Amino acid sequence: MAGDAQKTRQRLLEAAAAEFSEKGIAGARVDRIAAAAGCNKALIYSYFGSKEQLFDAVFEAHVAEVARETPIDAADLPAYAGRLFDGFQARPQVLRLATWYELEHGPTVAIPEPVARNNQHKAAAIAKAQKEGLVSKHFAADELLALVLALSKAWAFPLSYCATATPPTPAEIRRRRRSVVEAVRLLVSPVSSTS
Repeated sequence: MAGDAQKTRQRLLEAAAAEFSEKGIAGARVDRIAAAAGCNKALIYSYFGSKEQLFDAVFEAHVAEVARETPIDAADLPAYAGRLFDGFQARPQVLRLATWYELEHGPTVAIPEPVARNNQHKAAAIAKAQKEGLVSKHFAADELLALVLALSKAWAFPLSYCATATPPTPAEIRRRRRSVVEAVRLLVSPVSSTS
């Protein structure tokens, strides 16, 4: 019985991720989520409490998955940025969910606690690498993290810095990835004391 409930909850999370990434919180409909999951919409309220809480659960699950799949390597932030770029290219749904979160919650709402903890962990790893002289101290650790994340997702959306209306070719995606990695390399390279 508990296994069935877990499977139903997982189906709801998957259906909700598709609905929310396409329509946002305001545009999403619990009827469509329940139908896509093959269950009664009352289960959404039973398992999650509200549509907004369901969105938060979806968002946190996707962020946690990205964190598991792409652990930070503060000693090699360029490679980390490249792996993030690959993940965002492979799973654009994650960035759409993050964009909806920012649009619908606004800049004054705190991010969910698991996401904040994950970001604090990453910033602490960068600060440690800075103390060890592996990473430039030109930017504060949290600022550097924000820059690495922004560069990694720069081309995740069709309108992002694209000069053409056509989808990028595999060669163009590889070139963009190299640009991201090189930009992060320039950001984090320790500055020589003689320059």
